Amino acid sequence: MLALIAGQGALPRAVAEAAPEPPLICALEPYRPEGLDVDKSFRIERLGGFLHWLKARGVTRICMCGRVRRPEIRFTRLDWRTALMLPAIRRAIRRGDDGALRIVISLLEEAGFEVVGAHEVAPALLMPEGVATRAQPGPDLARDIALADRISVDQGRADLGQACVIREGRVVVQEDDAGTDAMLARLPEAAPGTGGILFKGPKFRQERRADLPVIGPNTAKGAIRAGLSGIVIDARGVMVLDRPALLRRLDEAGLFLLARKV
Repeated sequence: MLALIAGQGALPRAVAEAAPEPPLICALEPYRPEGLDVDKSFRIERLGGFLHWLKARGVTRICMCGRVRRPEIRFTRLDWRTALMLPAIRRAIRRGDDGALRIVISLLEEAGFEVVGAHEVAPALLMPEGVATRAQPGPDLARDIALADRISVDQGRADLGQACVIREGRVVVQEDDAGTDAMLARLPEAAPGTGGILFKGPKFRQERRADLPVIGPNTAKGAIRAGLSGIVIDARGVMVLDRPALLRRLDEAGLFLLARKV
């Protein structure tokens, strides 16, 4: 049986609906997934007890998906099972996001669960290679992608965001903890055809079983507002929510979407 540990946003619902069998929906307090009834909520201080509860219900596989911020831990509220995990939890607190996720995954595996990525549960959310829109990329795309790749490696090494905006061969803005939509919102509104690309892909050496990049219709809305020419993502490395709505918005505005082979 599969359990989803669901954070915020539309991804948990998309993964749950794509799963071969209905998963058990769990939520880390205070987060609530959009459009899903939660079977079990838990606090990080009760992680050990929560995992025991999952085992008692026959769960063997866990998928973590959706946005969460690192929770504040009150060590005086640990249950005894979670207290046994305390050394690993303390290490996770000191790590960056990707390092913390690796430690959490190791804790789940040590407890006997198989940890699977959202893209493994819902592979149809991944884009195949190629241009998916009527609009096609311009002649400067290779130059901009080369720069975006270098920025992506730097972001990964610093454990920062998964996206950036490139315009006329220079970096305009980079993603931070606020996410891609917030990054695009920081750009001034620009006339259609101003130019530039939104680049999004997994961080360098990222643990892909959690926090794989996601785009959706709101991403298209932000790119259109900023006057960008298009969006470039890694084929098989970025999940796409509500693909028909996303492509419709891009086609109506004349932007391209390229899923490039890495």
